[in-house]
Amino acid sequence: MGMVTTNDGTEIFYKDWGTGQPIVFSHGWPLSADDWDNQLLFFLNHGYRVIAHDRRGHGRSTQTSDGHDMDHYADDLAALTAHLDLRDAVHVGHSTGGGEVIHYIARHGESRVRKAAIMSAIPPLMVQTEANPGGLPKSVFDDLQAQLAANRSEFYRALPSGPFYGYNRPGAQASEAIIENWWRQGMMGGAKAHYDGIVAFSQTDFTEDLKKITVPVLVMHGDDDQIVPYADSAPLSAELLQNGTLKTYPGFPHGMPTTHADTINADLLAFLQS
Repeated sequence: MGMVTTNDGTEIFYKDWGTGQPIVFSHGWPLSADDWDNQLLFFLNHGYRVIAHDRRGHGRSTQTSDGHDMDHYADDLAALTAHLDLRDAVHVGHSTGGGEVIHYIARHGESRVRKAAIMSAIPPLMVQTEANPGGLPKSVFDDLQAQLAANRSEFYRALPSGPFYGYNRPGAQASEAIIENWWRQGMMGGAKAHYDGIVAFSQTDFTEDLKKITVPVLVMHGDDDQIVPYADSAPLSAELLQNGTLKTYPGFPHGMPTTHADTINADLLAFLQS
C-alpha cells in the first residue's frame, strides 16, 4: 500500500500486491479500492500483480474540494501508472471506473496499456440528450444529488439494499454484509467528491474516447442493470470501440463483480489469457 501525490497536491491511496503482469482496477462511485477485494485476491493467486487505488475524494485519498471530473480522474490514474512505471498493464473498471479507464487510455495513450475491460460501465453517455435519446433524464441525477445532500448515510443504505445489487428483485437473497460494506466504503469518502461525482459520471460523453482506443477491450454488462441501463451503454460502447468484445450477462445486476464474482473472474481471466 502507498500514496502517490498528483500535480495539484492530491494524495491518491493505492494497493500494490504481487508480481507479474499488472492489472489495475478502477472502482465505481462512491466506493473505494476495497470493492475489488475478491478480484484482487483471485488474480493475485493466478500470478498477476494487482493494483487498486481510491479515486480522489474517495476512500483513503485526499478529500479535495475540487477536481471531481473525468479529466482529473484520468490524470490521477496516469500519475499512478507513471509512479509505478507500469508496462503491459491491463486496466479494469467498474461503473464510473469504466469511464475512468476509457478516458485515461484515450487521453494518455496506449504505450503502457495491453488490454482493458469495463464492467457495468457508464460509457458512452448516461444522461439523455438530443444525440442520446435513450439516456436517463437529468432529473434522475439531480434526485441522486438531492438525496445525498439530505442524508448521505441513509442514501448509502438504500442504494445497495435495492437496485445496486438487484436485491429489490422478487426472490433476491440480500446480503446484509455486502450492504454494510458498500455503506462503509461510501461513508469513508467525502460528500463533496461524491456530490460532484454524480455530474462526472452522468454527463461525461465518452463517444470520441471510445473511437480512439485500439487495444482489445472486453465490455461486460448485466442486462438487468438498474443503475447503468444495458441498452444505452454496453452495446453502444462495444460498437464504438475499434477492438471491442461485448459480453452480456442475462439477469445480472449492476454490482455483478460482487454478486457473481466467480463468473466475472473466470471470464476476465480467459480474456487476459487469450
